[in-house]
Amino acid sequence: MHMSHDASAPAAAEIGFDQFLAVDIRVGTIVAAEPFPEARKPAYKLTIDFGPAIGIKRSSAQITEHYALDDLPGRQVAAVVNFPPRQIGPMMSEVLTLGFPDADGKVVLFHPSVAVPDGGRLF
Repeated sequence: MHMSHDASAPAAAEIGFDQFLAVDIRVGTIVAAEPFPEARKPAYKLTIDFGPAIGIKRSSAQITEHYALDDLPGRQVAAVVNFPPRQIGPMMSEVLTLGFPDADGKVVLFHPSVAVPDGGRLF
């Protein structure tokens, strides 16, 4: 599944609301961020707390251009929590952390403008 991250790409094909509901996007708080030297592209290993229902999950995120490791713990992020886990080098990435491309295609994390309870589902 390749998706274009280009801002000039046309909208994706129409989907039904049930397809949108099938994608479980939750908010969580980064509790730890570590270097990930084994990753093919520059990335960090994130540990994210999605609250009691989902729990603590790990994610690999290519966010090294805009974020320093020390700035990440405590930051809320959004992630798809119902994809199958994916092996990325030596780590198992359990969720897909979401972001948007800046003008150069580098990832900017997507997060709520006001703090919300961890585990809340996007609607």
